[in-house]
Amino acid sequence: MLKPLLLSIGIFSLLFLSACSTWGKLDRTEKGAVIGGGSGAAVGSAVGGTPGMVIGGAAGAGAGGLIGHHTDDDDD
Repeated sequence: MLKPLLLSIGIFSLLFLSACSTWGKLDRTEKGAVIGGGSGAAVGSAVGGTPGMVIGGAAGAGAGGLIGHHTDDDDD
């Protein structure tokens, strides 16, 4: 019962972010954190349920932010 709810929340969040007009104003660190967090939460949910989703989302956001920050530094 909880998985369809989490899936619908994830899809809604993805659609909400894709329609956001400020996406182009974000730097690569912020974009990496958003993409990494969403991807990590999706994979974590599939592997470990709700605890996996939380852990995967946090780890993905951190890793995505670090990678995005590194690519921002390379461009400068």
